[in-house]
Amino acid sequence: MPTPSPPEPAGTPERIGLFGGTFDPPHLGHVAALRAVSTALSLDRLLLVVANDPWQKSSSRAVTPAEDRFAMAQALAEGIPGVEASRMEIDRGGPSYTVTTVEALRAEALASGRPVPQIYLIVGADLLAELGTWERADDLAEMVTLAVVSRPPTATATATATTTGTGHPRTAPPGWRLEWVDGPLVEVSSSVVRDVLERGGRVDELVPAAVMHCIRRRDLYAGHR
Repeated sequence: MPTPSPPEPAGTPERIGLFGGTFDPPHLGHVAALRAVSTALSLDRLLLVVANDPWQKSSSRAVTPAEDRFAMAQALAEGIPGVEASRMEIDRGGPSYTVTTVEALRAEALASGRPVPQIYLIVGADLLAELGTWERADDLAEMVTLAVVSRPPTATATATATTTGTGHPRTAPPGWRLEWVDGPLVEVSSSVVRDVLERGGRVDELVPAAVMHCIRRRDLYAGHR
């Protein structure tokens, strides 16, 4: 007869928010998303997980070294109560897959005698269409709840869809659990910040002062002075 699985430890599961990304560099859009999630969900931990090798990006452009990106993420996290920068994907090495990170968090809890955590995977509404391309997307969908942060309207919004006022339908992709998080967000991207910095422009309204200090200290992005 098969050996029965051991019972899950008793207790209240920890509620963990998982916000993964390249953070090259982190910016005020990330700050706004983190604050919105922190306000909307009663989380025990909110992890800013820095990708070691963001495989969907590193094949198409040069990515700032992971240690530099982690230092910037730390600078960002220190200014937001309850947020902690995580280097678990950097320490694991290799390509970064969210499903592997989620499995590691679950295994860590069980090894410590705690129940499997309830994990909220924080994404922007514009990423919903891409979830099917993620590594082992079906397995990931079984283990997390999507915390979808609303963003300003886009040109691709469907006028006839039932929306949140952000131009994105309040519907979950098949197989995923979803909670929608609305909040005042900053329309900015890391690529825009990099472009401005590389042209020698100023990004004071796009990047927290602590992150900008880290960029200067580590001499990142040409023309930042």
